[in-house]
Amino acid sequence: MIVAGIDLGSATGKAVVMKNGEIAGAAVLSSTTNPHNTAELVLNQAIEKAGLSSINQIDNIISTGYGRLNISYAEDNLSEISCHAKGAHWMVPSIRTVIDVGGQDCKVISVSPKGTVLEFKMNDRCAAGTGRFFEAMARALCCGLDGISAMENQGDDPCPISNQCSVFAESEVVTLVNDGIKLEDIIAGINMSVASRLTSMSRRVGIVDEVALTGGCSKNLGLAAALEKKIKTKIVHLPYDPQIAGALGASLFAAERLELRLQNEKEAVNQ
Repeated sequence: MIVAGIDLGSATGKAVVMKNGEIAGAAVLSSTTNPHNTAELVLNQAIEKAGLSSINQIDNIISTGYGRLNISYAEDNLSEISCHAKGAHWMVPSIRTVIDVGGQDCKVISVSPKGTVLEFKMNDRCAAGTGRFFEAMARALCCGLDGISAMENQGDDPCPISNQCSVFAESEVVTLVNDGIKLEDIIAGINMSVASRLTSMSRRVGIVDEVALTGGCSKNLGLAAALEKKIKTKIVHLPYDPQIAGALGASLFAAERLELRLQNEKEAVNQ
């Protein structure tokens, strides 16, 4: 059985190909201006890594993410909330809370022992606490996203960032630089600001161990460290790229749906 999941986000496209319940190939690419093109490019990369030659070898495909409705060859499309929960739970079955920080939204998801969604909170109304926010801060500091992520750049005295709006926060950061505040303390303050927002969302859902961080911003080591301090618990290290959690969950759903369809067809033949 060969299945695939495609997660089309605002900043990146992700694809996972699974063979007989195991990850055979995965890919992450920056989004193009056309979601259909992004899906085709990232899926083809995952197919190649899986050792396949064609999409025709895939038995079932499910899409998720903002661009999920743009993939005509997907059997179905599902919420990224369900897919992130399922993907993270498959990686580490003891996961009970998933904090997903993507390009333009962030979510906190309570996960059942079976990997289903119990409850969630989502911020998709502004860029605060998302990849877009970090991009704006990196632009203001001229340090790049890697500079904000690097642990050696996390100061011991985080400078409070009072503005949640990325536009006003960017101006605030420029002012702090001009005031001579240490760059490391500004960077630590940026990560602590986002961590505080995520913690507030998490408390409305209920933080239950173990906790996983998914999405593109999960690779921000400074954010992960700040979040651990705020929620007072360790974030579990996922054994696969946390950015593919949504695509992985979609591929797992694709496998389940295919199995059910094959079972129904077999029962229909035997009747």
